[in-house]
Amino acid sequence: MLCQICKKNEATVHYTKIVNGDIEELHLCEQCAMNKEIEFDSTFSFHKLLSGLMDNIQGELPFKEIQTLKCPFCGMDYEQFKKVGKFGCAQCYETFKSNLSPIFKSIHGHDRHTGKVPVRANIQVAKMKKIEKLREKLKEHVAREEYEQAAILRDKIKELEKGLD
Repeated sequence: MLCQICKKNEATVHYTKIVNGDIEELHLCEQCAMNKEIEFDSTFSFHKLLSGLMDNIQGELPFKEIQTLKCPFCGMDYEQFKKVGKFGCAQCYETFKSNLSPIFKSIHGHDRHTGKVPVRANIQVAKMKKIEKLREKLKEHVAREEYEQAAILRDKIKELEKGLD
C-alpha cells in the first residue's frame, strides 16, 4: 500500500483514530508520518490502559467517595494507584475492590479468577476448582437423565468435600 500523502513510498505507519464512532485511517510512509503532526503515543503501558478504564467505569461509588479512598495499611490513595498502576500493598486490593470489580468484569466477563492454579501452590484451591467442574458435569448428567453417572459424580464430590477445611 502506498503512502496517502506522497503516493510514492510504501506505507509503514498505519494510524487509526476512532472518535464517537467515526473512524479515520491514515496509511503513511515514515517520512510523511514524521512530517505530519499526529500525536503518536509510542509508549504503551498497562497502567495507562487500566487508568483509562477506571475513569470510564465508575458506577459503584460517587466521584467524591472514590477520590477519598485510601488504603489504611500503606496509605496509598486512589489517585496514586491510577498514576502508578500498581498497588502499594496486599490490603490495597481489598480497599479498592469495589472500583476494580466492574473493570475486571468488563475485561474478562467476570471478576473472579477462573484460570489454572498450580496444584503444589494451593491444594485447597485446586480441590475447590475440581469440585466446581464436577458439579457442572453433575448438572449435565441430571439434565440428560443419566442418573447412574450423576450418582458417581455426586459421590466423588462428597469425597473431595470431606478433604476441604
